[in-house]
Amino acid sequence: MTSLAERSQVMDMVAEAIVAGARQGPACAVISLSERTLQRWQSGKLRGDQRPMRVQFPKNKLSELEREHLLTVVNSNEFGHLPPSQIVPRLADRGEYIASESTIYRALREANQLGHRGAERPAQRRHKPRALSATASNQLFSWDITYLPTLVLGNYFYLYLFMDIFSRKIVGWQIYDAESSDLASEVMRDICQRENIAPDQVVLHSDNGSPMKGSTMLATLQALGVVPSFSRPAVSNDNPYSESLFRTLKYRPAYPSRAFESLLAARQWGGKFVQWYNHEHRHSAIRFVTPAERHAGLDTALLQKRINVYEEAKKRHPGRWSGVTRNWLPVRIVHLNPDQHITKKIVQKEVNSGLKMAA
Repeated sequence: MTSLAERSQVMDMVAEAIVAGARQGPACAVISLSERTLQRWQSGKLRGDQRPMRVQFPKNKLSELEREHLLTVVNSNEFGHLPPSQIVPRLADRGEYIASESTIYRALREANQLGHRGAERPAQRRHKPRALSATASNQLFSWDITYLPTLVLGNYFYLYLFMDIFSRKIVGWQIYDAESSDLASEVMRDICQRENIAPDQVVLHSDNGSPMKGSTMLATLQALGVVPSFSRPAVSNDNPYSESLFRTLKYRPAYPSRAFESLLAARQWGGKFVQWYNHEHRHSAIRFVTPAERHAGLDTALLQKRINVYEEAKKRHPGRWSGVTRNWLPVRIVHLNPDQHITKKIVQKEVNSGLKMAA
């Protein structure tokens, strides 16, 4: 918005240009002024800004007395725990109308009373689980339960799977006909015994299901010295390793197309899958060695052998490689729910590694 003095100065400049022989249109264009604006200023040079300065209020605005009555009603014992969407129809059923739903919301907002009005706890912000990492086997486990269909519609068998995140090995599993914290604790005890887990050696991550947070399971973890870790409620991304394992399991060609006839049949199939996954499956995230080989620490020698094979092949036919050979270096650290700055470091490390290999 320009002042009257500024307008007068601009109009004088345009007038001087016209006297000097310029046309009004080009003179206005030079100073980025609309010719129509100049004409409006010239027609009402001394009137200034003609927009009304008065403060306008809607005619249907509640009076202060009506507003106080509205707040008294909605904060009463009868309606104090209800939102406006529930108050308005209840008043209408009694033959009363004090304001529309939107007006009640507005009045509550202006009075700083627009919040949870019921007895339930307000929504809470869920923070990301703490970042975890593993540099060797038997440091960080992940587990979950998935459903296996039965011949009875609506009934399922339940596959309990425990995975070592560093090696991706399935360190424990069992199939039951029920979900319970007691059964999960039995599997965990067996794992700690077979893997010789010492107190405070392992962190066990899971989602927030009742078997995971049941009293028996938590008591067992405490007795074993295993540290529990949990995902945020309803956030599957916080437990990605178990979710990925279940996807591999159910997309296997050998996965039955029909429901399991019995618990024994389900367990027999489960044993075959675990044998294949741990000892035959070359996992892409660990440089295509088997989880059992990495869990036992055999991957370093295997990957070094692959490096030697590729280097020898490059020496024989150097023209077939435009850069370095394939990266067979072992993955030294595995992260679970890393913080943002750690994620950036991982990405940058991969970029730098790629640039170095291409150089």
